[in-house]
Amino acid sequence: MTITQLYYVLAVAENKNFTLAAEKCFVTQPTLSMQIQKLEDELGVLIFDRSKKPIQLTEIGQKIVTQAKNIVNESDRIQDIVDQQKGFIGGEFKLGIIPTIMPTLLPMFLNNFIKKYPKIKLIIEEHNTEEIITRLKNGHLDAAIAATPLEDEKIKEIVLYYEPFVAYFPESHHSFHKEEIEVEDIDVDSLLLLQDGHCFRDGILNLCKNVNNSETSPFQIESGSFETLIKLADEGLGTTLLPYLHTLDLKEKDKLKLRHFKEPKPAREVSLIFPKSELKIHIIDALRQVIAGVVKGAIVFQNVQIISPLSKKNQ
Repeated sequence: MTITQLYYVLAVAENKNFTLAAEKCFVTQPTLSMQIQKLEDELGVLIFDRSKKPIQLTEIGQKIVTQAKNIVNESDRIQDIVDQQKGFIGGEFKLGIIPTIMPTLLPMFLNNFIKKYPKIKLIIEEHNTEEIITRLKNGHLDAAIAATPLEDEKIKEIVLYYEPFVAYFPESHHSFHKEEIEVEDIDVDSLLLLQDGHCFRDGILNLCKNVNNSETSPFQIESGSFETLIKLADEGLGTTLLPYLHTLDLKEKDKLKLRHFKEPKPAREVSLIFPKSELKIHIIDALRQVIAGVVKGAIVFQNVQIISPLSKKNQ
């Protein structure tokens, strides 16, 4: 039994196809198939049921894959130990970031990070929270930045900062004259939301879940873009909530339409998350320190109330 054979097994288990798995492993399909066959012969069991389309794991195959993940993770840890002993911070590092954090946070720390750690090949991917968790567990991401807490026993979280929700009101809004607002000032039936799948949307729904919804709006729209929601609010078609960092780049005339909540301000908790195996923890810690250094001047709120990013059906 070899580590390479276990890599091949995990690739087929994930892709449910020998050809796709071979492409992902950068080997020919006959090579991959032969190595898996050798492993099955050695163990005296079938790991995959090849009669089904797509290919499925057998009952014993499922148990083997679970153990294979542990073995592969532990083998990767050996290189981590060597790198840490040598003080080397480099190599490939795959980082996932959710869409509502990527455009504001990434420009703040990326330049500093790559200058400080030029030997790290940072690969950044944008995914929603559900996809990030899946990719972390499958070993396709080393770490990610997302709204927390996620309440997942296989994921560790290190809080980076707390980011308040900020309301964006058109001048016609009945609370436009207020300097600070409360949740009750939000009209749920005219609230413009991000499309389903964004945890920021779920956070807003959780924030407003105790506010009556009269459902009198003549239309309903969900967008993947804060810019679209802002433009619709400017047309008097509703109100929206924005993450604090997103408000910093608004035009001065648009900042006049922002209203902060009274303390404790509703906020999302933004964390660096990674598997409990803690592979590449020295790079994760380096990333945490760089981000902490750049956000401490931008995020100064302390008296906040954390709003869960989990959808209500999961709570």
